Amino acid sequence: MDQQKSTSYPKEKISILLLENISDAAVAEFTTAGYQVRKLSGALSEEDLINEIKEVHLLGIRSKTQVTRKVLESARKLQAVGCFCIGINQVDLKAATGHGVAVFNAPYSNTRSVAELVIGLSIILIRRIVDKNAAAHNGTWLKEATGSFEIRGKTLGIVGYGNIGSQVSVLAEGLGMNVIYYDVETKLPLGNAVQVRSLKELFGQSDIISLHVPSNKSTENMINKEILADAKPGAIFINYARGEVVDLEALKNALVDGQLSGAAIDVFPVEPEKNGAAFSSPLQKLSNVILTPHIGGSTEEAQHNIGLDVSSKLLNYLEKGASFGSHTVPALSVPPIENTHRILHIHENVPGVLSAINTALSSNKINILGQYLKTNDQIGYVVLDVDTRLSQEALALLKEVPHTIKTRLLY
Repeated sequence: MDQQKSTSYPKEKISILLLENISDAAVAEFTTAGYQVRKLSGALSEEDLINEIKEVHLLGIRSKTQVTRKVLESARKLQAVGCFCIGINQVDLKAATGHGVAVFNAPYSNTRSVAELVIGLSIILIRRIVDKNAAAHNGTWLKEATGSFEIRGKTLGIVGYGNIGSQVSVLAEGLGMNVIYYDVETKLPLGNAVQVRSLKELFGQSDIISLHVPSNKSTENMINKEILADAKPGAIFINYARGEVVDLEALKNALVDGQLSGAAIDVFPVEPEKNGAAFSSPLQKLSNVILTPHIGGSTEEAQHNIGLDVSSKLLNYLEKGASFGSHTVPALSVPPIENTHRILHIHENVPGVLSAINTALSSNKINILGQYLKTNDQIGYVVLDVDTRLSQEALALLKEVPHTIKTRLLY
């Protein structure tokens, strides 16, 4: 159906803006589909983004750009935001939902990159490679076995047994480690991993502790002075999840006091917005700490896969109305129907809107050949397939339906 390969307006008029040096794999997906893409290497401030986004239809970001309520209020044409990363906390999801803007991410594409690095860091820290490397660079030959251990037979404690945590679990068992994990939900273990009932239990048993939890109100500073005091003496602590989860002053004290023997930290409560910017952390200048600049998922393979994943979701939404994977617009994915035009209607989730849609169309003798509805707490999403001869008239009528947020003729 050639007519259904086109959107409701020429592709050259669709504005796609990608920030933060998103992978060229994403650019290639959009250009192959016939769109023009503008790509910027860095993040934008709220003020700059407000100025840039007024004519943008699709926005791609990573973790630094903040899509706030003010930004969304200025985004008159914005259909969707693609977060080319795991997290979505950089987008005001409530505001995006209220404005009918779909928000997509890539929850799985960089899991392997993070998992491999966590295992590598575990080996580096338990072997005290950081100290030996520094000594060699300073001209000192520090060949000794004291305080250096194999990870085989050691216990790895994973906090958060999701996509990344479970993959770390599999890799760790392959190296002969014992794995325990804590999660707020009951999770089926992979391999021989064992779920424990509390953070206290996990910290008390683990030789190495690795965090894999999201950033939200329930996890803010969940790793604090009290929890760290429960750690097995000499344990190693790794956070490649979210910066807000750990009280860094408390972590510093645990390292200085010897409660922990080492740490690797990749994420911080406040991070610079661009490469080369000044960075400060309480953990700087501690010889048993590895600090990295939020690179857990920063491999070429991960960025390539993320580029393909998110761009595919954005294109499916733009061209087909498919919203599976969206955190804001209710999930719908329906096949095209021959000899119809498709209209997308997003509205406030209040009683009577679907009835009003049907009444408006039927009273004007517009036949609905297909109709699909899905709602969430805030909004409803309707996909309608109508007679091609009357689609423009149908679009005009749907825009006037009370509680309408956004209406779009797809093809």
